[in-house]
This record gives sequence, structure tokens and C-alpha cells, in this order.
Amino acid sequence: MGFMSILILNLQIATIDARPNKLISSSVTSVHESSPATAPIPSMADSSSGIQTDNPSHRQHSNKKLVIGLIAASSFTGFILLPITCLLIFRRKKIFKSSKIRANRLDQLRGLPLSSFINRTNSTFKPSSQKPSVLVMDYNLLKTATNDFQASEILGSGGFGSVYKAKLDDNLLVAVKKLDNQSRDALKEFQTEVDILSKVQHPNIITLLGYCVYDETKLLVYELMQNGSLDTQLHGPSCGSNLTWYCRMKIALDTARGLEYLHEHCKPPIIHRDLKSSNILLDSRFNAKLSDFGLAVMDGTNKNIKLSGTLGYVAPEYLLDGKLTDKSDVYAFGVVLLELLLRRRPVEKQAPSECQSLVTWAMPQLTDRSKIPGIIDPVIKDTMDLKHLYQVAAVAVLCLQPEPSYRPLITDVLHSLVPLVPVELGGTLRVADNRVAAALEQ
Repeated sequence: MGFMSILILNLQIATIDARPNKLISSSVTSVHESSPATAPIPSMADSSSGIQTDNPSHRQHSNKKLVIGLIAASSFTGFILLPITCLLIFRRKKIFKSSKIRANRLDQLRGLPLSSFINRTNSTFKPSSQKPSVLVMDYNLLKTATNDFQASEILGSGGFGSVYKAKLDDNLLVAVKKLDNQSRDALKEFQTEVDILSKVQHPNIITLLGYCVYDETKLLVYELMQNGSLDTQLHGPSCGSNLTWYCRMKIALDTARGLEYLHEHCKPPIIHRDLKSSNILLDSRFNAKLSDFGLAVMDGTNKNIKLSGTLGYVAPEYLLDGKLTDKSDVYAFGVVLLELLLRRRPVEKQAPSECQSLVTWAMPQLTDRSKIPGIIDPVIKDTMDLKHLYQVAAVAVLCLQPEPSYRPLITDVLHSLVPLVPVELGGTLRVADNRVAAALEQ
């Protein structure tokens, strides 16, 4: 701006400097033309040495002084205005940047933290850049698919809300989880669930098909798991009758494979933090898949994490000292193994004010081989090789060690279970075909 002012003033200088010469030459010309034969009459300015008002050189000198002053003033103004202009531009950019940050935070408050992973669209099953099956889905579509969230379509309920069975336009059956809890923790868990399941993909981890945020309503859409949860199968009306020995070993193996993927193959590793029988879902052929990742954390970012989990599954070091590692998931897996073997809940009420821990009750008996057959679930009693039973009991005991360093890695647990599962079910054990078929009977 200052530079432009200087250019304009330079043009003015040139104009002013040109004017006196032109005037002088005109006067001289007119004088010579009017009295060519007579000498010019001396003026008062010529006779007086003190006054030179009509002196051209003096006028030009005064004009140059004025111009120099104007140039200095304009330069000074430019030096002042230039930083002010830069400051205004910087503030405008800062305001624009902060508005974008506020917009991103607003998206997070609305439960849409994955704008870089998922296309924002209301269309069904439109591919995205990272995981084509995870989409933002239309609320009215899901409302129609669940018959307006009728109670008759409920598959299960929990502290988060209810899960509904739904049929989409292409006759695809899905499960829709509707979150009723509007607390800040519930919102955070919703965001974590979408974030993690949009990035991971494994046969033993539940598939997230899409999600929806409509005003205060938040929905998660999963693949349908026809046989519900392991908790329902063990402790529900069927009382574990659908789960043979080999079927239970397959469920344990599938769960271990899902955990191994989280601990060993995800970068950074993921700690589930809420592994339990109700979060292990079973499809039509009893393939097990881990679900409910709302409390999951990335290993290495687990400092100052609020204590969360389910009583009976929480590792003692995490419960008492807040120390969370992948060995915390291994402890919870040990509790799930006890459920599969004994068909008892992790915490059982003995009296109105008394509860008994399954781990505390079972550990002394699991270390005595003579007692193990007597505490096994009657549904599977005498249906397995005792050597296999002792081996599974030993794995459970190792997983449930109070000291985390004494517990095995989930990879070691996986290698211990593979030889106990028939080849047809994903292991390496060779057994008669009719026994394998019986393991899959419902």
C-alpha cells in the first residue's frame, strides 16, 4: 500500500515540475511578441534583492520539499498499514481455522467422528474409501426395517439400550442397536465403537455395517448373529444344551483368535477391556465373534483411563491399581473358559448381601484333577477326553493368575487350544465325522 502511494506521488512530482517551465516560456514568448523593439521594463522583483516571489527556481525547490515531505509521510503510513494488514489477514485465517475446528467438534458431538473414513450419505451400502461395508445409514430406512422399533423385534437389551432384528430392502437381515443412554460416557463409547470397527476386519470380530445419528437417536447396524450371545446360550432357557464339548472348544478358539488379532496384528494393539460371555456372539453355525468395543483402548494410550468393565471379569491389577495391559483381556478370557467348563456365572449371589466369585470358588478345585470332573457342567460331563479336559482347565488356571506376568500371551493360549478342536471346526484334531456333526447340532 505504501509502495502504491509512492508511485502516485512520483507522478504528481513529474506534473508539478513540468508546470513552471511551461509558464515561464509562455511569459517570455508573450513579452517578446508584444514589444520586440523595446527592452523589457525591470520589475520590482529585479530591483529588490530581498524578495524573489516570482523566481522559478525557488518555486521548484519549494515543490520538491513538499514532495519529499509527502513521500516521507506516505512511507511512514505504509510502514504502519502494512503490519496492520498482515495482522488482519492472519486473524482472518485463524478465525477460519477455528471455525473448522468447531465444525469438527460439532460433528463429534453429533456422533460423526469418521468423516475422513466414511462418506456422509443417507444411501444404503455406498462404498467408502477405507471399509466399503461401513456407512452412514438413513434413519427412516432403519425405522421401517425394525417395524418402528417394535418390542416384538427386540433380540436383547442392556444398559446401552436394545438390539432389534431388522430386514433391509434387499432382504438382508441385520441387528440394529439403539442407544438410549445419552450420557457423555455413552457418546464416547458410541464414537469408539464406530471408530474401531470401521478399521478392523477379522472373521472373529463382529462386522459393523453402518451407523446412524438422528437428533438424539444413535443407531449401530451389525451383521445378524442368529444364535445370540454365549451368555444367553449358557445361562438362558436352553441352559447350554445347544453347546457340545467340541462346540464350546470351537467358541474358545474363535474368541482367542479374535483377541490375538487385536493384541498382535493391530497397530497399535487394541485392548478390548470388556470381554465377557455376553459380548461373544454366535452365528448360525456357532462361529464366535467379539462385539461391543465401546470400552476398547489402544495400547500405549491407556494412561489415566477411567476404571470400567464388568464385575467378575476385571483383572485384579486393573481393579486395584488401574494397571491395564493385554494381560487384562487374558484374565477375562480365563473367566470365559470357566463359564464354558462349569456353566456358572462369574459372580453368583449366595444371600441377599453376599456374592461369590467364580474364580475364587473354582481355582482350588481346578488344581486338583480328581475334583475337576465333579464340577463340570452336567450337559457335557463324560463327553470329552479327560486329558483334553485337564488341559483346558490348566489353561484357565494360567489365565487367571493374580500376577499378570505369570499369565500367558493370548497367542500361547491359542496354540494350546488348536489341538483340542476338530479340523472341521478350525482346529487340528482328527475325530470321527459323526462326532463333529453332533457338535454342530442345535
